[in-house]
Amino acid sequence: MSNEKEPLASRIRPKNLDEFIGQEHLVGKGSKNKSKGPLRVATEEKHLFSFILWGPPGTGKTTLARIYAKALSADYHELSAVSAGKEDIKKILEGSGNLLGPKILFLDEIHRFNKAQQDYLLPAVESGKLTLIGATTENPSFEVIPALLSRCRVFVLEELRDEEIKGIIARTGYPLTPEALEWLVRMASGDARQAISMIENTASLYKEITLPNLIQTLQSKHLRYDKKGEEHYNTISAFIKSMRASQPDAALYYLARLTEAGEDPKFIARRMVVFASEDVGLAQPTALVVANDVFRAVETIGIPECAINLAHGAVYLSLASKDRRAYEAYLEAVADVKKYGNLPIPLEIRNAPTKLMKDMGYGEGYEKYTKEDFLPEKLKGKKYWKR
Repeated sequence: MSNEKEPLASRIRPKNLDEFIGQEHLVGKGSKNKSKGPLRVATEEKHLFSFILWGPPGTGKTTLARIYAKALSADYHELSAVSAGKEDIKKILEGSGNLLGPKILFLDEIHRFNKAQQDYLLPAVESGKLTLIGATTENPSFEVIPALLSRCRVFVLEELRDEEIKGIIARTGYPLTPEALEWLVRMASGDARQAISMIENTASLYKEITLPNLIQTLQSKHLRYDKKGEEHYNTISAFIKSMRASQPDAALYYLARLTEAGEDPKFIARRMVVFASEDVGLAQPTALVVANDVFRAVETIGIPECAINLAHGAVYLSLASKDRRAYEAYLEAVADVKKYGNLPIPLEIRNAPTKLMKDMGYGEGYEKYTKEDFLPEKLKGKKYWKR
């Protein structure tokens, strides 16, 4: 390995798509019966456009952006939305850069940019002065303003499979015992960055990368909570189940665990909005209003004060009466859709915008207020909603 001071992740980072592991649906070479991945086509044929890479941590978003920009001989810049602001973008836009290549900005964690910051990007992206590559772990439909999102394609990255993680681990050049390898793959949970970091940290402390040494390194680095690891899911699960069991004290405790660990407050607020419909439902319809207000408050107030709004919502939802019937009825309906497919819709409730459709019987006999069963013929009499 040429430069031992260079971080391991940087030393083994792929330089082109042929070295890249994973995301075959985006960068696959294609075959007789399968098309090339869209990002491979764009990179090889040098198609210039703005796009957003949406996926879990450690799945290759930064690497793909760099490979794409290099292929286009771009004037390439990287910023993190956590620390960057309008002035940083202004410097990039005003800089002369590489006059021969397009100006590309890779904006990591684009969901951390507020509306005003995203609005500032918009004119440059619209005019083509700047090509934007955004990276996010959050749903861009919620986190990116519609005007900017409409000018970007969205590519969804998947969690890396176990065999892909093993391939990346092999590339590090460090020998691992079989049990250490299997444990590390499980701990990485599809996150290549975490696997590489664990190898690098263990190698800096011990001569061999064995299972006991990996476990000791994990404990010494205090990696007990990470946003894709087991403790993340354990804690959010405990928070939801505490509210479901109408235990405000437990809900507040697990909420504090989440916020103190640095969890994105909007993630917590979104789970509360879902909970309001899934678990409280029609027993207390105002719960959805409260949960939505909490989400808006979190967006407006931000860290750290928005924890007050989260606590308010958590207690309210914990104390609210519970009714899951609407959600459970919906799941039954979904099961029938999957089982039977798209059954024919009764003619009387079909849309009839043209004379031909009316002549075919669309909409005929429809009455606004009727007890007639509007379900497809095969499902007549089926009751999803349990009164």
